[in-house]
Amino acid sequence: MNVSHPSVHPVEAPPPLVDDDGLRVTRLQMKVIQGMPGTIGGLLLRFCQFAYAIVSLVVMATTNDFPSVTAFCYLVAAVGLQSVWSLSLAILDIHALLVGRTLQNYRVVSLFSIGDGVTSTLTFAAACASAGITVLIGNDLGLCAQNHCKQFETATAMAFLSWFTALPSFLLNFWSLSSR
Repeated sequence: MNVSHPSVHPVEAPPPLVDDDGLRVTRLQMKVIQGMPGTIGGLLLRFCQFAYAIVSLVVMATTNDFPSVTAFCYLVAAVGLQSVWSLSLAILDIHALLVGRTLQNYRVVSLFSIGDGVTSTLTFAAACASAGITVLIGNDLGLCAQNHCKQFETATAMAFLSWFTALPSFLLNFWSLSSR
């Protein structure tokens, strides 16, 4: 594995920052909190997001009549996007943990924050829409005997759990950006 280390590619240390009085100024770094990118807590959150999204996707896709309802198609698309996003960031977290680097760069954290915000909002909206249709089919119309209500409910619950584990990732990244 080719990894850039200071011993392989020596880089001169940047000169110390000094203020107008000649006093040394220290650089501020972001606090590393479990659940943020590049931490074990962040990896666990990403894995849970991925697992719940995949379960939701598989359960919904195994029903033969989900394409007939737009909300269910939206749920499949949203949890599909959530699973790809979570898997990609989990791979980045694994790489950062193996190499020993942090992912606390301002640009990286802002990208993660925007991506988490978009995917978690889409997943939450899709889960809410699917829950509404599931309640309509099961309680209001009483058509559970002809439909796959248990699969719809399971897929919707898994989508809510995926959103529930994506929300802390977004909030931690967003808080990290705002506390800078």
